Amino acid sequence: FVWCFFSSPDCSVDGADEVEKESTTSEIHSPVMDRNPSPPPETADGEEDEVLDAIGDTVYSKHWLFSTLTRLIHMVTEHSEEDSEGQMQLPDDDEEDLCRVWDMAMDKDVAGFLQEFKATDILLGVIAKSRCPRLTEICVGILGNIACFPDTCLALSQNGDLGAVLLLLLGDTDPPTLLETSRLLLTCVSQKDVCSLWLQRIRQQTSVHPNLCFIMCSSTNTDLLEKVGELVEKLFDLDEELMKSWIAAQPSEEDDDGESRLDLASCLLEAAKQLRPESPNGLEVFLHALQLLTTIDEGIPAAPDGPGKAVWDFVCEVVCEDLCQPNDLPVVLQEQKSILVQAFSVLQALYRCLPLFATILRVLQYHSECKDDGTSKEGRKDKQLQILSEITAEFLADICSQIPKVMNTK
Repeated sequence: FVWCFFSSPDCSVDGADEVEKESTTSEIHSPVMDRNPSPPPETADGEEDEVLDAIGDTVYSKHWLFSTLTRLIHMVTEHSEEDSEGQMQLPDDDEEDLCRVWDMAMDKDVAGFLQEFKATDILLGVIAKSRCPRLTEICVGILGNIACFPDTCLALSQNGDLGAVLLLLLGDTDPPTLLETSRLLLTCVSQKDVCSLWLQRIRQQTSVHPNLCFIMCSSTNTDLLEKVGELVEKLFDLDEELMKSWIAAQPSEEDDDGESRLDLASCLLEAAKQLRPESPNGLEVFLHALQLLTTIDEGIPAAPDGPGKAVWDFVCEVVCEDLCQPNDLPVVLQEQKSILVQAFSVLQALYRCLPLFATILRVLQYHSECKDDGTSKEGRKDKQLQILSEITAEFLADICSQIPKVMNTK
């Protein structure tokens, strides 16, 4: 799933220019618009001129869009010439107009017009010169909306300079910018016509892996962690060789600053722990990413003090304390089936002991008590419930097959 239609956050700039120094822990105040964006100011010309000025079948004005982007170029250029080092303050009126462009780019006609108008090159130039985190966030958000449509995504993706800059932005210190960058990259790698191009760039840009790991192991921002998790999950699902290369590129015990660094599995685990109390969907995403790691031998080392044991302990805790409790109704299992599939898949690959018998049997009991045996009212099979039942039964069979070995070691 990819959320393609990114609405611009509220245009308030309170706290928007603060930059994290230690980690990406800021909160993002970006409520989703619950209505279509208001059209830009109308032209003063007659009705015929308004029709000629309209973008496609919309009521949006070409002239207004031209003038807004032109003003943006002048504003950034002037600041760059006057004070190349100081942080730029985005005037309220300019921010409001740019947020309107952000919302307008949700429209396919506007996105196509922006692409024809070379807005990608303009926004790239602004991002490169920007000394304002809020301005960078808005520009990346506009590009994200342009990328939601296959044709405009293809044209945008063919810009090699833009691709390089976006991947480098994953090392930015501003959480809203990181969020919009992650959304844009996820949108692009989810488009079949351009995903191979982006995968190639990501393989070649060695900073992507450590930057994503840093976000996962240090951020407390739920929205950012969820989107980064979706991006990592998508990359692993598309490219097993990329996943293997990231596992092989394990960091040394300490980096150049003398600070310890975590391996890939541990970074995924840290993000999952952060999301556990607040975001079941985000937790499910990271469990799936961990499950993908278990599909290769090098994925999660099972040493006593390694990440394998830590992952096992965490997932066991989630399953036994958060999911499938004794007093839960069968409908609860229906709601939890997707995350249980991921959890049991991880545990099946990592199990070293037998503390989950009761929970596993409870899942099978719930399934057997379902009157429709996994069939919906419309007569269609519930595929996820069926998968959960099958993997639970296989998990139990695997555990039972190991009982003689366990008993012999006592």
